[in-house]
Amino acid sequence: MSLQTEYPFTLPKGYVDSQGTLHRTGTMRLACARDEIEPLRDPRVKENESYATVIVLARVVSELGTVPRVTTQTIESLFVSDFSYLQDLYRIINFQDASVLDSLEPGAPFPQSSVEVG
Repeated sequence: MSLQTEYPFTLPKGYVDSQGTLHRTGTMRLACARDEIEPLRDPRVKENESYATVIVLARVVSELGTVPRVTTQTIESLFVSDFSYLQDLYRIINFQDASVLDSLEPGAPFPQSSVEVG
């Protein structure tokens, strides 16, 4: 048995880059402790704690279409539904049972019970 550390995804709407290209598919990797700790040192997080989520997602989204590098600006430019989708995916693969992903259509919303932490 091997540990799956990367998970493909399809965004509900997609990221539109500065050239107008739509990017919907990507890959998110499992987070490590550093991914959660490092953002706490960032001055943007000290001003607004919610910004930590943007930084964490920029660290763990390893691919997004043909975007050369996913940055905080990339994450900031996502449509709200796509941002929420990535937050839910992060919770599922890091804190829940990721097998729920096997039964979903690409870009479909996650069942509420699968994204609840606790």
